[in-house]
Amino acid sequence: MALPQEIPVRYTEEEAGYVSFRPVVRQTFRVQELLDMILSVTGKQPERIRQILRSGTVVFHFYRYWWEGFEAGEAELQALLVQFPDADPARAFRAENCTKAFVDGDKGDAVHPPRHAPLEIDRRAASRKRWLRRRGFWDVLMEAAAAGPLAYDSYSYMYHADLYRLPVTPELRATLANAVASLAPREMRRELSAVSDAARILFACPRAGS
Repeated sequence: MALPQEIPVRYTEEEAGYVSFRPVVRQTFRVQELLDMILSVTGKQPERIRQILRSGTVVFHFYRYWWEGFEAGEAELQALLVQFPDADPARAFRAENCTKAFVDGDKGDAVHPPRHAPLEIDRRAASRKRWLRRRGFWDVLMEAAAAGPLAYDSYSYMYHADLYRLPVTPELRATLANAVASLAPREMRRELSAVSDAARILFACPRAGS
C-alpha cells in the first residue's frame, strides 16, 4: 500500500495535564512536510518514525498534531528519508554560515541546579554593537569557535543545520562573562549571564536548501 501523499492534520496547543480548550486548526500536510516535523523530534530513526506515523500523533514546538494513523513500509519510508540530510563530520565549520549558538550548562550540584534547556543565542541579536564598540558579543563567540577545539557534533533536523561542539574551559567562561558585561546589548545581559555556568557551546550552521 502506497504512502498517502497528502495527510489531513489537526493541531492545537499542548496543555500537559489539562483538558485543552484551545482552538483546533486543520491543515493538509504533504507527506514530506509531516516527515520533516517528525524528524525534528526523532532524528533519522525509521522504527520510531513508523511508530509515530502509525499512532497518528506527535508533539512539536508545544503543539500537538494528530492525523489518521497509517502504516509505512520499510522500503517506502527509506525512499523518503534519503531525501533528508544526514550528519556529515567531514563538513568544515564556517563562521559566516553560523546563525545560532546554544549554551549548555553544567550538571549542577546540591546548591546550583542544572539548566534544563540550552540557552539559544541568535546571531542577529547578539551581533548588535553597543555605543562606541567595534565588536559585539557574537564576534567573541566566533573567535572562541576559531580558537577551538571545535568538533563536529551532529545534524539537527529541528534547525536544518550542522552542529559543532566547543567545550568551555574556565578561561573561556571568564572571557565570555567579560564579553557579556562589556559588549552584549543591555536587554540581553541577564539572559546571557548563563554563560557563567557553560559546559559547552553548540554552533548551528544551516545547509543551503535544507
